[in-house]
Amino acid sequence: MQYDLLIKNGYVVDYASAREGYFDVAVQNGMIAAVESSIGGSAVQELDASGKLVLPGLVDSHVHASAWLGGSYAHTMLVKAGVTSALDMSGPGTSVLELAREYGTGLNLATIEYVRPGHTVSSDDPSSAELQQLITKVQRQGSLGIKLLGGHYPLTVAATARAIRAAAELGAYTAFHAGTAAHGSNIEGMLEAVELADGNPLHLAHINAYCRGTVLPEAEETELALKALAANPNISCESYLSPLNGTSAEIIDGLPGSMVTRRCLKTGGFTEDEAGMEAALLSGWAQVNYPQGQEMTLLTGEAARDYWRGQQTLVSVSFAVNPVGPRVRLATAKKADGSFAVDAVSTDGGGIPRNVLLPAGLALVDLGGLSLQELVAKISYQPARLLGLANKGSLTAGRDADITIVDRMQRSAFATIIGGQVCYMDGKVLGRGGRIITTAAGADYVRSQGLEPLVVDLADSSLLQKAQKR
Repeated sequence: MQYDLLIKNGYVVDYASAREGYFDVAVQNGMIAAVESSIGGSAVQELDASGKLVLPGLVDSHVHASAWLGGSYAHTMLVKAGVTSALDMSGPGTSVLELAREYGTGLNLATIEYVRPGHTVSSDDPSSAELQQLITKVQRQGSLGIKLLGGHYPLTVAATARAIRAAAELGAYTAFHAGTAAHGSNIEGMLEAVELADGNPLHLAHINAYCRGTVLPEAEETELALKALAANPNISCESYLSPLNGTSAEIIDGLPGSMVTRRCLKTGGFTEDEAGMEAALLSGWAQVNYPQGQEMTLLTGEAARDYWRGQQTLVSVSFAVNPVGPRVRLATAKKADGSFAVDAVSTDGGGIPRNVLLPAGLALVDLGGLSLQELVAKISYQPARLLGLANKGSLTAGRDADITIVDRMQRSAFATIIGGQVCYMDGKVLGRGGRIITTAAGADYVRSQGLEPLVVDLADSSLLQKAQKR
């Protein structure tokens, strides 16, 4: 037998089959053909994975890959981080598709559209009809659904509830950065979001971001969040392990346009205005996401201030505001039945420089917080289920050949294989193009943009299935 690709001598870790040990993996026609202790025959390409981990391709359920958040750099940054599939968590969807066509590195990429007053909706109190019109439009343009940017650009409480309900009625994917006109991006906003979901399916983004100790001690906030998740199985969620957040540095009429940015400035002891932002940049508390070569890096001091000014403040910034306790607790917490309280570990990265699924995740394994199989569940299997990617997230025969080979000592990706194609290996990005994860409603539009659709049925996603079991 001649295979397209044969991976030899690697330490395979697969949560779905509970397989762990030294195995060879054979790939044919973009699918996994066999996983056995020793596979004979030849291959067009053979990779020696001795001393390395062989994992199902990483699936990051929260990234940014649009023009306003480093989208032209996200593809390179993600594939180098070992990611094979990802969900862009804000759009605009048309921008995500345009950048994927031009800068693609082989990724499978889904997107959802942000709901922002004055941009995608007319005000902070859009009607059900306006919200339904937006959702239908973006579904036809290839997006899976919508994301409420409440923490940054809040809607009224009533409009937030209307948006969640409208998306559920239309079978759309719905995510929420918690926050409304009544409560901000904190534990109060998170608990409010759970109530506003009212049993409907909702992906509550980056749970750790609501447990920063701004209302109660961070440990108390974390336990309140876990209690709410246990009582509301209609809520799907992810958390990330980086100390850095990401937000906008845009100044509108002398003030940061994002409410999250204002809170980050206040946390650092700076005024919540343009002067405060400049001072935060000069001090290093605010770090500009700065393009350098094919990736985004972090810039501080006068260089950061000058770049921010030169871009008319239209840049994104990072603040080290995520305490370590909630990050670790939320990544590892389990419910009474032994299932994970938080569905997935994500990065909120992509074009934001914090794509740390492997370095942070493997550090957690080394500390005994997760087993290798549990880590695979959190960064591959479960996020694939969240997006309805039934054929991904597992190294078993007949599944898509999305594979991440990991340098265990360096805690980094050695090779990223997507659909049987080596898209990244040993420091070199080799992949081109990619596929857009969409529903049947958006497939024709994706094709019209010169991209290949990967059609999913959201009824198969754990997001919708968990809500049905409530």
